[in-house]
Amino acid sequence: MSDYEHAYEASDRYSLRGQVFHKIRDDILNGRYHEHDELKEIKIGKEMGVSRTPVREALRQLELEGLVQIIPNRGAFVTGISADDVRDIYMIRSRLEGLCARWATERISREQMERMEENVYLSEFHAAKGHMDQIAELDNQFHHILYNACGSKMLEHLLIDYHEYVMRVRRRTLSTVERSTASNKEHRAIMEAIRAENADLAERLATEHMQSAYDNMVRNGLFELLKKEN
Repeated sequence: MSDYEHAYEASDRYSLRGQVFHKIRDDILNGRYHEHDELKEIKIGKEMGVSRTPVREALRQLELEGLVQIIPNRGAFVTGISADDVRDIYMIRSRLEGLCARWATERISREQMERMEENVYLSEFHAAKGHMDQIAELDNQFHHILYNACGSKMLEHLLIDYHEYVMRVRRRTLSTVERSTASNKEHRAIMEAIRAENADLAERLATEHMQSAYDNMVRNGLFELLKKEN
């Protein structure tokens, strides 16, 4: 992503509309709002100290993302992320992350490669120490490095959004030593394939990594977790 595109994205995030949109979306994805909850423009506006206009604009954008349903003459209601949505997201991500790893193999810069290598080394260090909070943050960083390295702003934006959609569930299921250790090994294998310029292998490993992550979520009670919190 170019400096101009980073600047545009940052300015949008910190614009009034952008702040309201990201705050409501984060609250939905983090579980503050549950499925079928009504999102009242006046209440949200008062909480954030803004008028109803940026709240209304944010809700319309969230409807386009599928997180909110606006019913005429009734209001805006949370649709949220269901277990089926998470399954679909991971199936889509498995294909897109494979493509991302392939393109990253062809386009990654030396600096990005060094950042990816450092990330893998730090993840293994903190895993050995049992530092679960650091492991979760480094896991996020690995994927963002990979997304940026693919050299496609369109693919990067798609994957970042999908990554954020399942963040709440990922935090729960990644917080086991068994899964974090397995995830680190998968990250290392992807990194080594990219470093070896083996695009076919990188694509396959990245696809399998997403499938393994989803399988782990199912084993660790994904459906029960989402039913309880929704």
